[in-house]
This record gives sequence, structure tokens and C-alpha cells, in this order.
Amino acid sequence: MRRSAGSRPTSNDRLDSPGQCGWLKDKFGLSWQVVPNALGRMLGDPDPAKSQRVGQALRQMTKLDLSALERAHAGA
Repeated sequence: MRRSAGSRPTSNDRLDSPGQCGWLKDKFGLSWQVVPNALGRMLGDPDPAKSQRVGQALRQMTKLDLSALERAHAGA
């Protein structure tokens, strides 16, 4: 299944329910994850406390919640 940036799955794309950290499995059995650019920036923050908070929040998610990850990064 080939997609351009920003395209969304259609009802014909049959995806299993999400797994930890937003991982999905498509109808061919391939696992994949869409990762926002901001997530890489937050996990790579030079402040280890910020990146650890983001990592802890991420491990609690099945569907990625960028707002929640940004709050964890900010320490809120």
C-alpha cells in the first residue's frame, strides 16, 4: 500500500486496532507507525528530563496524542 504524505487510510484499507505507541497492522500483516516530526524533536531533546517524560507518556498510549506529549515535554 503506497501513500503520499498527508493521505489517510480509506475504509478499504482494513487496519487492526492500534497497539502500543500507535503501531498498526495493515491487511497484509505489515506493522507500521506514523510518527509526527514533533515527537522526534521532543524525544531528542538535550534535556534528559523532558525526553524521559515524553517517553513515559508515549508508552502509555495506543493512539498518539500529540497534545499530551507536548504537555509531558513541557512538564505540565
